[in-house]
Amino acid sequence: MFSARGPSLRELSVQALSSVERGYDLLAPKFDHTPFRTPDRVLDATAEALRPYGPFGQGLDVCCGTGAGMRVLDTLCDGSGTGVDFSAGMLAEARQAHPEAAWVRADVRALPFDRAFDLAVTFGALGHLLPGERPALFAGVHRALRPGGLFAFPVGAPPPIASRLYWALLGFDLVMRVRNAVWRPPFVMYYRTCPLHALRSDLADAGFAVTTVPLAALGTREDGSPRGRLVLARRPGSQG
Repeated sequence: MFSARGPSLRELSVQALSSVERGYDLLAPKFDHTPFRTPDRVLDATAEALRPYGPFGQGLDVCCGTGAGMRVLDTLCDGSGTGVDFSAGMLAEARQAHPEAAWVRADVRALPFDRAFDLAVTFGALGHLLPGERPALFAGVHRALRPGGLFAFPVGAPPPIASRLYWALLGFDLVMRVRNAVWRPPFVMYYRTCPLHALRSDLADAGFAVTTVPLAALGTREDGSPRGRLVLARRPGSQG
């Protein structure tokens, strides 16, 4: 599951018993050598699906972590990219990997931007927000985009109930709920709190016009449905 350069079981245990911020500060130097980092194939599929909607000017990676999303922004945006995260450790790794980009430490539930970007993306981070916290994030992204700007992120197809993955994700979420019930500070990371219908509803409530497109590069499942979709949330208005 982890490469030889990834974290040890002891390091993961310490992280899991920390707060989200402290945990990712600790994990940051080895994060890119774990399965938690968004795979390049997902990043590239996202860029391919977004290309017909561009080019874009300024780009924002929300919950940027170590900066993997810059792989997408660099190919689609004429202007510079900006990443925002609350983990100083993750931002330090991102700054080292992408010194040309701007890196901002902030709580994404209170984004400090106003009509500054044409494209915003996020990868694998929504599970770090409780459902009741998503409206603040989406409202902040809406505010950060210029009129006509686009917020995009990939979502995987829900695994079939008979699959090992379904039960693995369910088990993980149950373990996290027990951990957070008996241990403080909480570590918020859930895989099954972001169904597509709930995301669409929260985005619409924040003022976005929401559509989805298949991530064609990820292929299809046995029933012909896409393995992943790209959520496209447009802030109404005209660019420029």
